[in-house]
Parts: sequence; structure tokens; C-alpha cells
Amino acid sequence: MTAPASDSAPQRTSVAVIGGGSIGVAFAIVFARAGHVVRLNEPDATRRQSIAQILQARLDDLSSYGLLDEPADAILSRIAIVASLSDAVADAAYVQECAPEQLALKQTLFAELDRLAPAEAVLASASSAITASAYAADLPGRARMLVVHPGNPPFLIPVAEVVPAPFTSEATIAFTQELLAGAGLTPVLVRKEVEGFVFNRLQGALLREAYCLVRDGVVSVEDVDRIVRDGLGLRWSVIGPFETVDLNTQGGIASHAQKMGPAYQRMGAERGQNDPWTPDLVEKVAAQRRTLLPLDRWAERVAWRDRRLMSIVRHRKTELEA
Repeated sequence: MTAPASDSAPQRTSVAVIGGGSIGVAFAIVFARAGHVVRLNEPDATRRQSIAQILQARLDDLSSYGLLDEPADAILSRIAIVASLSDAVADAAYVQECAPEQLALKQTLFAELDRLAPAEAVLASASSAITASAYAADLPGRARMLVVHPGNPPFLIPVAEVVPAPFTSEATIAFTQELLAGAGLTPVLVRKEVEGFVFNRLQGALLREAYCLVRDGVVSVEDVDRIVRDGLGLRWSVIGPFETVDLNTQGGIASHAQKMGPAYQRMGAERGQNDPWTPDLVEKVAAQRRTLLPLDRWAERVAWRDRRLMSIVRHRKTELEA
């Protein structure tokens, strides 16, 4: 099997979405909004009958916030809801699987997709934690298979983790990244297969600590959410965790690691973790940050961050007063 080359990704192509749950519906919107023809497969008849109404409601909401470039009905007209897996993938260039997170189900489903889909079609899973190696290693067409794990919902949260297996072809990776970027997503290549990828490992680290803090009587569930919503999350909507600490400390992230690293190591030790920020690791992270932001532009970037936060705070204030 030869996956489509990156320069062969058409502006308008046929996309199959397998699974009509919340992620499948959201992916159908993403691709149809980008102009692609979408066949959305849902085997359950009751669920299938409700999908058109759900799609209409989501698109109407997006339209009311000015997030569509054309009428909702025009986008909806590019989505066909089908019962048959073979009908969904018959002429697809890209297949986005969105079935439940069950290894045996994905193994069976990808064997079927490998048999039914055109030989050149890319087959991607929206798996949250299961790697392509776990469900596709023994399939004849494994070179065209990989994971594309979205934020939820992807029509609002554009990041999409692109997680190839060692057997995934470079052409498959390139085609997928180009297709996703053209659909308004932000593809991030995950260079090694690890359970949970990056998104859920970061989210999981925060959730594990949050559960422990509630268990130990340190804070309530409501206040954990408040600290993230009105603190960490507010900053992270503008910049990520590395840039956050880089901009929080004069001298940048190397200075932050020197000052705060021992405290974070003690906190980790309380949870049985032993992952120190070694000098070599700090140097590696700091070097990447300095490539992105030289220290002579540090103050300029801090001011930019603050202005972005001001915009968000103003918006929140306006929404509360409405």
C-alpha cells in the first residue's frame, strides 16, 4: 500500500468518519466546514436518527458566534449519515475512526477498514490512549494507519495529536498533517508512542494531583476547578506551561528551574515520583525556549502576554455583565 503523498492532498476530498458520538459529530463538522464531503457512519439506528439534529444545533451555535464562513445549511449539506461501514469508506481518501476506547473493538474495526477502504486511504483513530501499534501491528495495510487524537470538541479546540507507529509511512504522516492543517486544526507530531500520548499525560498529571489534594482534605473539588479556571487555565489559554514559567521569572526558565526545581522535586517525592529536573534536562529545555524567545525580547513578550490576558479578562467581564 502507498499512502497519498503530501502534495496530493486535495483542497476538497472525501472523508469518512466512523462513529456518531460526540467526537465523531465534531470531526464531521471540522471536515465539512473545511469544504470536504463527509460520510458519517453510525451503526446504532436510534443514535443515527438523532445526529442530523445535533449537527444542526452545533452549527447554529457556531454561526451565532461568527465562527462559520458560510451558512450552517451549506456545511450540513456536505455531511451524509450512513448505516453501512462499506458505504462510508467506499471512496474515502481519509478515514477518521471515533469508536469507543476499547482495544478489541478497534482491532476488529481496523481490520474491517483495512479490507473495505480504498488502498490509498489513510486510516486514523481518535483514540485517547491506545496506540496504533496496539490495534494495527498485524494488519496488511498498517503503513497507512496512525492515531489522530483531538481536543474535545475539535471544532473549538484545534490541537490534534498526530501519533504514528514505527510502521506508519512518512507519506501517511505528511498527508494527515496537511489535511488537518487545511481543516483549521493544529497538528502536533508525537515522536514516540506512549500510552495517553501528550494531551492526556499532561491532563492526567493534573488530575492525579487534584484527586490527591481532595482526598487529603487540602481543597474542595469546586476550588480545584476555580484555581485552574481563574488561574492556571487563564494563563494557559494564552501560553503553555514552559512559556508560563519562562515569563514568570527574570532570567527565564533556567532561572526558574534553579529557584523552584528543588521544591517541585520535593512535591513529586511526596507522591512517590523521582523525576528530577537534571542540569542536562534544564539546559535542553532552556535552549529550546531561547531559540523561540531570546532573552533580549523577554520583557516584550511579558507585555504581550499581559495584553492577551487583559483581552480575555475584559471579555469575561463583558459576558458576566450581559
